[in-house]
Amino acid sequence: MQFFYKHQSFIYKVILFLVTSFSLVYLFPRSGGFKYSFQEGKPWPYETLLAPFDFPIAKSEKELDAERLVVDQESPLIFTLDTLAENRSFERTTKWIRQQKSAYYSVSLARAWNNYLHELYTPGLIDASFAAQNAKPILLLRKSSAQNLQFADLNLNDSLPFSNKSRFLDSVIAISSNRLVLQEYIEPNVVLDSLLTKQKLDESLSLILPTRGVVAEGERIIAQGEVVDQKRYQILNSLKVEYLSDLWSSNEQWIIAGYTILISLIVFLVFLFLWRYRPLVYENNTKVVFVFANVLIMVAAIKIAMANNINFIYVVPLCIVPLLLKTFFDTRLAFFVFLMGLLLIGFMVPSDFSFLFMQLVAGAIATLTVTDLYKRANLFVVVSLIVMSYLVTFVAFHLIYEANLATVPLNNLGLLLINGLGILFVHPLVYVFEKIFGLVSDLSLLELSDTNSKLLRTLSDKAPGTFHHSLQVANIAEAAANEVNANSLLVRVGALYHDIGKMNNPLFFSENQSTNYNPHHELDPYESSKLITNHVIEGIEIAKKNNLPDRVIDFIRTHHGTTTTRYFYHKAKQSNEDAQKKDFCYAGPKPYSKETAILMMADSVEAASKSLQEPTADGIASFIEKIIEEQAEEGQFVEADISLREIELIKKVLIEKLINSYHLREVYPE
Repeated sequence: MQFFYKHQSFIYKVILFLVTSFSLVYLFPRSGGFKYSFQEGKPWPYETLLAPFDFPIAKSEKELDAERLVVDQESPLIFTLDTLAENRSFERTTKWIRQQKSAYYSVSLARAWNNYLHELYTPGLIDASFAAQNAKPILLLRKSSAQNLQFADLNLNDSLPFSNKSRFLDSVIAISSNRLVLQEYIEPNVVLDSLLTKQKLDESLSLILPTRGVVAEGERIIAQGEVVDQKRYQILNSLKVEYLSDLWSSNEQWIIAGYTILISLIVFLVFLFLWRYRPLVYENNTKVVFVFANVLIMVAAIKIAMANNINFIYVVPLCIVPLLLKTFFDTRLAFFVFLMGLLLIGFMVPSDFSFLFMQLVAGAIATLTVTDLYKRANLFVVVSLIVMSYLVTFVAFHLIYEANLATVPLNNLGLLLINGLGILFVHPLVYVFEKIFGLVSDLSLLELSDTNSKLLRTLSDKAPGTFHHSLQVANIAEAAANEVNANSLLVRVGALYHDIGKMNNPLFFSENQSTNYNPHHELDPYESSKLITNHVIEGIEIAKKNNLPDRVIDFIRTHHGTTTTRYFYHKAKQSNEDAQKKDFCYAGPKPYSKETAILMMADSVEAASKSLQEPTADGIASFIEKIIEEQAEEGQFVEADISLREIELIKKVLIEKLINSYHLREVYPE
């Protein structure tokens, strides 16, 4: 049990490695891979290819569509004969004629009308809506026979021909209003049987052979350097289909084993990168889970898109992943993880290199150009650049493959535009992932930098001197961070909150003492030092109570490092030579990032500068040099990712800012 407790972090990562690897394997296709990549109209770059086995040549989709069209045109429409339709039509029409208050109706007219309808129905009366299909054959089913007809053999119900046997009847039909009413009452006796028609068509379509011809084993398919023409392209596609079919994937367990090895290697590379170059991320299991969650989302999104339509891969906004990772981490990590994700996707998408190249370019643009993503204008600029790169690379590859700009598929370009719109949803996703994984982004930091927030207002009310000091430190530290390309927004927020622990005992800190009264005069040095150093611990407690993110709490925890409260240490030495320095030190830890190191320097310099009696430019410069050199000698920056050159640049900024704050001018003679 002790072993598991001692190595729980490592065991957690092993479990995460296994879960991630097997999840990715599950998302991958269950068929083997075809080792050849080919394009119509391009030379065959490999050695001469012989047929490894007998296989049929599959017809192209274009050929199959042409055959289906012919079958559809030749397949008959099957009709049945409604023998009672004539009687129903006669009853309705004669009833209408009787209702007319005119001399239309008579026995002779009724007899003539009955004969007229009989002549109309004898060949068959069909609905005029079928006239559009007059090229298709007709099969008319009678009680005991089936008759092949054409539309020309039947009468249409939208026209009533003149009888030529009854002038009186023709005079009734000649009136247009009468003719319209009669057409409405006359129903067809030739009725379409949709079910039988569909069954007949399906039967005919099922007889279409999906293949034409067979390639025998050992037969040469294509030689090296030969152009892949339409015929060879179809043969190669047929070979690929057969190779990837279930027939040739009977050893599925070996295919899965191969995928498992390759996927495990990529997952291991991500772990190795984090361990070697991002140890702080590697040590945080939550952040590691977040990294691999993004990889899984990339692969799953492509899997879902391909399951619906192969072209839908263009609509998946993969560039959201590097934008998310850069928001929470840094450019190098974001691009490396995105690259590893693309390697995994490369096993799933068609063998064409264009998709991966397009995503690689867009991902590089997303990671290398985006700055201050929390600014909406910057996001729109980045998305515009990404969409532009998509369109340009897609068109470029189309020109390479087809050599014709006019044939660019506009629907795919539309999908890429939708892809760009999808990337705009990165802001809501940032908020969601912040809540799920407990991370903090620049968007949250921007909200925390508002000095009207509840916690900072409380600090201003209880400890106004500390609040003013924090503002000064924030301005100085932000300028220094900009000079060395650190996260200036993070430094500013950390500076605003680094001394919130002083709210509990504000009068014990000199910046809040408005009178000459100093409560430390009534305490021994040990008690005073304890009260001073406790503001770090109390600040952490206040920060956690107010749900400040860990990245901000790190500034509270490290802004004094393991330095000493020197005033009280020397005071204790005066009364007790055996006083131990360790009793007057902050608990630490030391700053472990460039940003926290900047805050330590800015905080100590700003606070100590209040003790300068007659500040001059040279005096301020030497004063700052002394403070930072002492911190460096004590090893306060050894764990921070900061160089000596960057420290010198920070010194320069601090000197400039403090000189400006004192408004130093030349002394004019009286």
